[in-house]
Amino acid sequence: NVVKRFGDVLAVADMDIEISQGEFLSFLGPSGCGKTTSLRMIAGFDQPTSGDVLFEGVSVAGVPAYRRPVNMVFQHYALFPHLNVFDNVAYGLRQHRPRIDADNIGRRVGEALALVRLEGYDKRRSYELSGGQQQRVALARALINKPKVLLLDEPLAALDRKLRRDMQIELQNLQRTLGITFVLVTHDQEEALSMSDRVAIMRDGRIVQVGAPRELYDEPVNRYVADFVGKTNFLDGRLESIAGDIATVVLADQRRIAGRMPRTATRPAPGSAVCLAVRPELIVMAATADSVGPGHVAEARIKNRIFLGEHSEYLVEAKGLGDLLVLTPKRLETETGGFAPGDTTYIGWPHGAALVLTGN
Repeated sequence: NVVKRFGDVLAVADMDIEISQGEFLSFLGPSGCGKTTSLRMIAGFDQPTSGDVLFEGVSVAGVPAYRRPVNMVFQHYALFPHLNVFDNVAYGLRQHRPRIDADNIGRRVGEALALVRLEGYDKRRSYELSGGQQQRVALARALINKPKVLLLDEPLAALDRKLRRDMQIELQNLQRTLGITFVLVTHDQEEALSMSDRVAIMRDGRIVQVGAPRELYDEPVNRYVADFVGKTNFLDGRLESIAGDIATVVLADQRRIAGRMPRTATRPAPGSAVCLAVRPELIVMAATADSVGPGHVAEARIKNRIFLGEHSEYLVEAKGLGDLLVLTPKRLETETGGFAPGDTTYIGWPHGAALVLTGN
């Protein structure tokens, strides 16, 4: 039940979440949603206005950051530029009381650098390292004190796309090897979905939905989550009826389209404003209507095509539905020859592919 205010600004509103030992959990949301403030309250840099933070059932209210069983990796790594890699990593050990002898420090620094695959880099300065190497030094420095919880504040934001993907795998493997609880803050959906056991989607200081990545993608509770996690097409309408898990939605042009009710969402009443959410990879595109398959089918015109290597994204204008994004894999494009802007085509999806969501 944590609340955090900065003057009149409500940064975190009645947050209540339990993070399991050894779990990799991510807070995901846009800038200003309260995710970093939540991380800082776990770390002890900020104290809740009300509510409590507990480690293994014990309150840490008022306990300063340096006395909590956590370490933090910052967005810009916060390495000491006047120290070499060895001294950066050893810094926390040298603050320990009672003092740790030099041989023990040397051994543990060597183990930490081996863990992040930086053997032989101990004499280098931070400015002599690449972005990925600096990030790994920051990780080694955070891990050397063997924290129960490692907090990561957008640690991959400064890296290029390929290096970011490599470091996602590194972090995932590291967490599995060590068994330490990882808590990540990010606004990058790919980052959160690819690494986490669970993801907490935040909005305006509140958690909207918590779940495994596949659950959030396949069973979002509302339009906000569906829009934030992955790419989605939305068709606005009103709920006409629900029979089992299948609902009928009436669009503005009185067209009726069937959709599936998510298991995790609260069911709206008939007559409520809703939307149909259709993931672009679930839309089939073909040269003829018969080739689309069973379900809802519409004629469409190709407006734009973006080639992305392993797949292509098409923006199509579907008759009666407006603009829709369609994703087709390269294998299918190779078989059919693909489409070009201006082509007339047909798109469609099975009834279970469209989710019926509330708009909030």
